[in-house]
Amino acid sequence: MKNNIVKDKSFDFAIRIVKLYQYLCTEKKEFILSKQLLRSGTSIGAMVREAEHAESKNDFIHKFAIAQKETNESVYWLELLKATDYLNEKQFETIYNDAISILKLITSILKTTKQQLTINN
Repeated sequence: MKNNIVKDKSFDFAIRIVKLYQYLCTEKKEFILSKQLLRSGTSIGAMVREAEHAESKNDFIHKFAIAQKETNESVYWLELLKATDYLNEKQFETIYNDAISILKLITSILKTTKQQLTINN
């Protein structure tokens, strides 16, 4: 079976987000921001999975656009958690870099798919 980098990375990211959520709730007693991050960070992979069985190229683009927005929202929550000292630099840096990597992948896939759609129409 063919490797799907964005599928794998978004799933691994979701695992990290769930673990970060558990840490923030138990160790830092932070429940509001972490819940927002949990929602956006885990929905990235869900949207990527939905796109696998899209009904059309436009549906695929729509699902990936949602994944892109959710990734960008996750970056926001991570930045806010760091700025409010719930995450230290080390905790922030690796998960932030993962989010940016996923964002770049999704953006590239969207751009390519939109170009292909334009060429084929």
